[in-house]
Amino acid sequence: MSYRYFEMKKSEADYFEMNRVGWDRRTAVHFESRFYDVDGFLAGNSSLRETELSEMEDVRGKKLLHLQCHFGLDTLSWARQGAICTGVDISPVAIQKAQELARKADLSARFVCSDVYGLAGSENEPFDIVFTSYGALCWLPDLTRWAEVVAANLAIGGRFYIVEFHPIHDLLTGFPYFTRSVPDIDEEGTYTENGAKAVAELATWSHPISSVINALVRVGIRVERFNEYPFSPYDCFEGMEEPEPGRFYLSHKGNDIPIVYSIVGTRVA
Repeated sequence: MSYRYFEMKKSEADYFEMNRVGWDRRTAVHFESRFYDVDGFLAGNSSLRETELSEMEDVRGKKLLHLQCHFGLDTLSWARQGAICTGVDISPVAIQKAQELARKADLSARFVCSDVYGLAGSENEPFDIVFTSYGALCWLPDLTRWAEVVAANLAIGGRFYIVEFHPIHDLLTGFPYFTRSVPDIDEEGTYTENGAKAVAELATWSHPISSVINALVRVGIRVERFNEYPFSPYDCFEGMEEPEPGRFYLSHKGNDIPIVYSIVGTRVA
């Protein structure tokens, strides 16, 4: 069962608690799914995809902060490439699983349980890289505060990178394009093949790409590249086709729609 509804505005803490509960439930299901393929990761596979691998520079020896890391597959994949990684996620179940995965894979990484807004700044030296990916921004009501956290944790001259699902897909499936103060509330399973086991209420906020870019610019991050892609590395939306291995497409009235975008930036102030 899946349905969507609106309700009277709650506090931000209430929405975050709703999402924490939902992601605790999702994590247990995701960890056992073929979609995430934990066994393949432990056998040596990387969870990183072609877009981020081609657009990120060498991470060896770099301090990398991964915001909204889920249970750490990408964080630990960057650690395998030589980065000194810290992953952050709102779900304590996800953080526990990330730490378990790090031990099993014999990889070093630090994991912190916190919502994004709780990271005012690094306790130690700032990070060389702040990274975030695929389905992260919709869980945040305010991108200005998000960008402030990015800047507070990023060294001058440090690199910011995001690869994210394009909001045009949400618009075509009936969600708003522009941000509203009250989130959309959905009750549904999750996107993995065993997702019916993780039905939960979740609150999400829409954000146009202009809001993402402008928030970064306002906090002193110079946007150097902005790219859009007509494919996803994941078969995660209804009706996707895979004409090329590992590239999943959707069309609208016979034309490919943008599914993913990426931004590369440098903190200059």
